[in-house]
Amino acid sequence: MSMPTLVIVTSETPAWIDVVKTATADVFNTVEYRERGNYVSRLVDDQAAMILVNADGVDDWQFWTVTPKASPATRRIPMVMVSDDASRHAAALHSGVDFALTPAQLAAELPRLLAVHARAPKPAIVEAMEEQCAEPLPPEGLEGIRRFNEGEYYKQHDLFEALWVEESGPVRDLYRAILQVGVAYYQITRGNQRGALKMLLRSVQWLALLPDECRGVDVKQLREDSYKVRAELERIKDIAEFDKSLLQSVKMTQQKTSS
Repeated sequence: MSMPTLVIVTSETPAWIDVVKTATADVFNTVEYRERGNYVSRLVDDQAAMILVNADGVDDWQFWTVTPKASPATRRIPMVMVSDDASRHAAALHSGVDFALTPAQLAAELPRLLAVHARAPKPAIVEAMEEQCAEPLPPEGLEGIRRFNEGEYYKQHDLFEALWVEESGPVRDLYRAILQVGVAYYQITRGNQRGALKMLLRSVQWLALLPDECRGVDVKQLREDSYKVRAELERIKDIAEFDKSLLQSVKMTQQKTSS
């Protein structure tokens, strides 16, 4: 599994950024954002584990803090606003920022913030996911995949939602990922390009955390197929231009069922 990404929003390079990069080099990839374009999509594709906004280095820091919190695809990413101007802290917290710190406070708090709050896989959860993924898919899941593959995307939603609600372990992300991809495909069949894009963006956060195979489902192929669909939706201007042959079925690597 690749290293999670720490996103730093800035238009300059204050001393604390070099401190952060040095402190996290062995655990996180660090990426700097300086342009607004495709902000939410970039966070999704970079699999951002945490966002640090240098409010002293960008005039429009509110855009950088509010935008991810307004999207279901990125609202769970922890957000830290960094500023020497303490008067900005209350406004930042009110707008949805999770933590508002001075550079000195960031240097002291960052290790704990990353360990506790970063959206990075925890070893115990990874181990539990591997154990659960080795188990067979329950009959309801197989039925959900059959419905998905027959283009009955709305009906697959109910089946996988029920499995997701009942499951408390990390494998529930498998059910949520398939469900959301299916709902996106359903929106495509209804001509709702924007709705499909929003759902595909949301699905990435679950697909990215799953191993390439889980409970007999070829997650790697589902991931690749759904990413192609999203790329095409972002390319075209009219949903009528969409090539529906891109709506591939969910592939299985094995067909065992639970008893």
